[in-house]
Amino acid sequence: MSPPSSPSHFLPAGTVYGTLLNFRAEVEALAPQMSAPPYKAPPKAPVLYVKTANTWSPHGAAIPVPANVPEVEVGASIGMVVGADGDIEGFVPMNDLSVPHASFFRPPVKFKCLDGFLGIGPALRDAQEVDDPAAFRVEVRINGEVRQTLDFSTLVRPARQLLAEVGEFMTLAHGDVLMLGCGAGRPLARVGDRIEISAPGFETLTNTLVAEEKGAAA
Repeated sequence: MSPPSSPSHFLPAGTVYGTLLNFRAEVEALAPQMSAPPYKAPPKAPVLYVKTANTWSPHGAAIPVPANVPEVEVGASIGMVVGADGDIEGFVPMNDLSVPHASFFRPPVKFKCLDGFLGIGPALRDAQEVDDPAAFRVEVRINGEVRQTLDFSTLVRPARQLLAEVGEFMTLAHGDVLMLGCGAGRPLARVGDRIEISAPGFETLTNTLVAEEKGAAA
């Protein structure tokens, strides 16, 4: 079950999908690894993973971090919400947290699907208000300090192209969310840190990392 939210806090109505390797700098940084066995070439189609409902944390929620995880990667992104007609209904900032890991060659479920590991922005921005998603500029602040800036004009697949290419091999339903990507050089955060994901035209997403209570994890 997804966590409760107040009437003013957006939560997805469908499945949330993350996208890997959709920022050019991320592809360039991993190019040597992608050219090595077993694949020996970069992927030709979008690379997706699922952020299951147990990961969803509304804006303002405290996100628990297990005791055996000293730091987490902050994956700032913008999620595009699929409308009833299959087009884009709106956009929302997201904080795709993960346990640092080196390889993308295996499904990253154990690193990305921990309880609470997806901060979700407080409000959906209607797609009709957005002239061009490539103009999105996202800042990540940890304890008030800017730690990363993302320029969405540097995407490998811009929003509509990504949506179209994913649609070639799977059907997205109304309410599903497809993240545009998180970029390279993701900052690290630890218990006690306050993380803010902000972008012009969006309400700021804020979450705080807390120590997981003993006995809470399976």
